Amino acid sequence: MADRLVVLHHGILPPNAEDIERLADTVYATEEELPLLLPGADVVFCWHSITTVVAEAWPADPALAPDWVHVAAAGVDPLLFPALVDNPEVTLTNSRGVYDGAIAEYVLGLVLALAKDFPGTWEHQRRREWRPRDSERIGGRSALVWGTGPIGRAVARMLRAVGMRVVGAGRTARADDPDFGTVHDRTSLAAALAEADYVVLAAPLTPATRCMVDASVLAAMKPGARLVNVGRGALVDEEALVRHLADGRLAGAALDVFAQEPLPAASPLWDMPGVIVSPHTAGEVTGWRADLADLFLDNLRRRSEGHGLLNVVDKHKGYVMDTAPQLSRS
Repeated sequence: MADRLVVLHHGILPPNAEDIERLADTVYATEEELPLLLPGADVVFCWHSITTVVAEAWPADPALAPDWVHVAAAGVDPLLFPALVDNPEVTLTNSRGVYDGAIAEYVLGLVLALAKDFPGTWEHQRRREWRPRDSERIGGRSALVWGTGPIGRAVARMLRAVGMRVVGAGRTARADDPDFGTVHDRTSLAAALAEADYVVLAAPLTPATRCMVDASVLAAMKPGARLVNVGRGALVDEEALVRHLADGRLAGAALDVFAQEPLPAASPLWDMPGVIVSPHTAGEVTGWRADLADLFLDNLRRRSEGHGLLNVVDKHKGYVMDTAPQLSRS
């Protein structure tokens, strides 16, 4: 018997919907419809990924809960609620690998935009002002990439390719990493922050990383350094960041993610000099939706054939496990 699959969407269906329907008994649910359609489903595909509605719609009876939830995103933080995390029968997978190259290119673009002050150039152009001025090199500058998963590694390789000196920050310190060279843990992080011209956040949002960039971390950063965040907004204490930008200790920031999205119009970040705001689009490139949908279809096909699922997340830690893929439940 085919799995009963619920696809959570917000008006746009996966481009390969017909292929998915051939493998599963598929129904489509908006946020409003999910509480009625989720109980009794075998699989939930969170095509609409940044939402808390799955937690709100999750059935109280574990027997009615799905045994597999897949999210069309790299981050799984909206799905790390107790009823899902603590149920050993529920497998959670994500879309690891889809965004790596796109986000690495975006980070490079942000670093260049900050160093060359492209926003200032565009503002001068808008005003028809001819204002030659010096800019900065990025070759030889140092970057600390905080988050050593696939996205962070792609970022490290990209920045190294243009001549930047790159180190990483993660859970485990090591001195011979193939992408970062040196990876710092909490014991040596302060020294690494003090040397970095750019601090790039590419970590997942978990209880351990929430607000990891607080006032003490910002104070430890090199004077004149810049912060780039393509991870999750809640990694950063935004009020503390605003203060450090306002007093001039940090030269700027490029932020693609925020604690509240859309970023409220009243946020001072919109108008602060040296700050670039983008609407959570670092990984959204031509064809990205098709890649996300194809990854889920591949996993659905693997499940139907009795093979292990790809990108199984350690629900208690919030990132993809390095162990062998978990077999789907029969």
